[in-house]
Amino acid sequence: MYDLIIIGGGPAGLTAAIYAIRKRLDVLLLTKDLGGKTNYRLALPWVQDYQVIRGLEVVSKFRSELEYLDFAHHIEAVEKISRKNGGFAVTTKGGAELEAKAILIATGARQVRMGVPGEKEFTMKGLCYSALSYAPLFIEKTTIVVGDDELALRSAAELATVAKQVYLVCNDIRTLETPVGHKLQLAENVTILKDFDVVEVQGDEYARKLRLKDSTGKLVDYEADGMFIEKALAPNSDFIKDLVKLDERGRIIVDSANRTSVPGIFAAGDVTNNIAEQVLIAVGDGAKAALSAYDYLLPTL
Repeated sequence: MYDLIIIGGGPAGLTAAIYAIRKRLDVLLLTKDLGGKTNYRLALPWVQDYQVIRGLEVVSKFRSELEYLDFAHHIEAVEKISRKNGGFAVTTKGGAELEAKAILIATGARQVRMGVPGEKEFTMKGLCYSALSYAPLFIEKTTIVVGDDELALRSAAELATVAKQVYLVCNDIRTLETPVGHKLQLAENVTILKDFDVVEVQGDEYARKLRLKDSTGKLVDYEADGMFIEKALAPNSDFIKDLVKLDERGRIIVDSANRTSVPGIFAAGDVTNNIAEQVLIAVGDGAKAALSAYDYLLPTL
């Protein structure tokens, strides 16, 4: 039986794993890959590498250290978690069952995609899913935001503070009846496109144009320097939903010490009811969760 099993190899999971190893815990990291969202970055024709704080560089030390300690990680997805022998049993997709005294979940969240032609080809090539991360790069540029909920409005509002023009493709009028929605409707550099559906993403080496269809079926193209798909974030929490409490969006509810509703289960990063989906926040979250898990385990060590 392990002291701690960490599920998820993104910024939060990697940080937690290294902290746990340095605390001399018998720890295993279970993940589909190492690095998570830090394996991707937005490429733009006018931006040089030095202008971007790359999440990959922030966690690369932890990643390389864990790759060297190959006994401490296993590349496989998790199917479910259950209680067993006073601790927990983790069942992997391959059917293995691993036991631990404590669990730390850092499985992150996935972006809801549009599912239109060109989206996959231009992902992170002028088109991405996080204005919060990249808005400062779009000073005096033209941008498009696609989405109907609070995330999209927040992204459009942040871009509007620096961009020359922001187009917001938003069909939910109720979302606009909020303080941020009212602000966007009054902003001179924001155009709200209602009753439009995205048909295709077009471009060359980078995404350059978004093709939309209005309610009559007419096609119209909008050119932009950057496109942000801000439809939603779906937390990767299905495998744990019957064991710990989730909020209305499916995120794991944690307290200030990253403890879930079940003693011995901790969570960190984008899978939780966190304040923002940022690499550095996830790194800090992972460290805090690992220290909380260590405090929980200390009487048994």
